[in-house]
Amino acid sequence: MKIIRLDRDSPDFPVSLLEIPRAPKRLYCVGDISLLSGRCAAVVGSRRHTIYGKQVAMMIGRMLAENGITVVSGMAKGIDSFAHQGALMPENGKTIAVLGTAIGKAYPASNQKLMDEIEKRGLVISEYPPDFPGSSYGFPARNRIISGLSQVTIVVEAGLNSGSLITAQIAGEQGRTVYAVPGNINSQFSIGTNLLIRDGASPLVVIEDVVREMGVEPSGIVGTDDESLESSMGEDEVAIYRLVRGEQGLTPDQIGSRSGLPVSKVNGILTVLEIKGAITTSSGRIFLGHI
Repeated sequence: MKIIRLDRDSPDFPVSLLEIPRAPKRLYCVGDISLLSGRCAAVVGSRRHTIYGKQVAMMIGRMLAENGITVVSGMAKGIDSFAHQGALMPENGKTIAVLGTAIGKAYPASNQKLMDEIEKRGLVISEYPPDFPGSSYGFPARNRIISGLSQVTIVVEAGLNSGSLITAQIAGEQGRTVYAVPGNINSQFSIGTNLLIRDGASPLVVIEDVVREMGVEPSGIVGTDDESLESSMGEDEVAIYRLVRGEQGLTPDQIGSRSGLPVSKVNGILTVLEIKGAITTSSGRIFLGHI
């Protein structure tokens, strides 16, 4: 892991961050630092989420990436992680993870594989060095960097106390456009986004609106019909995908029993299929995840 340090006077330090209040003194980076000067959009939301929120976050991340826009988020559990995963679905998709912890330390630890993938294909940044012991302040503080790097900020799902609402507030103060995904008015997971819309955020109804606002003519997304999905899968992946398609709501143990594959292998294949957007998970069960 090669860590690149960018101080404010570095030619590679992002100009967009120099313009914000409390600009970071330096950034520690792993990956492609050229992404800091490209078109970026933040996609954020709550750690707790619905299946709808998960699918929307992955769809938005994927479509932005397919249109050459780098997806910025905080690699937190939930919506942030799904936005990163969606951005990595296209072969050339790019994403930036902004950490609230020391560079090189995944939080939560379960996101280590995701962070490794982002380091290889995108960029991981932190304003904290490798020996930083950690602080609860680091997570809300990183929100100003997420929004500061981005031309627009999109909030997918948020409860009343979600940190993503802080990101939206900061984005507005920085003069960035804020979008919010409308949600069920009876859902605790959507009350934050619905209130953002009430208070002036733009409702995200068509993702192409965001793409055009960023100066890009939308190219659309690749097909997600069964044939096109299966063309990107290996033999065992196709077998498991067809099992889920035939009877949604299976557990990994049930899939292992019906496919004859060890559950350990099934879990690995399910992870790959979820990254590809073919399936989604909820409460330990597997469902189709066309996005």
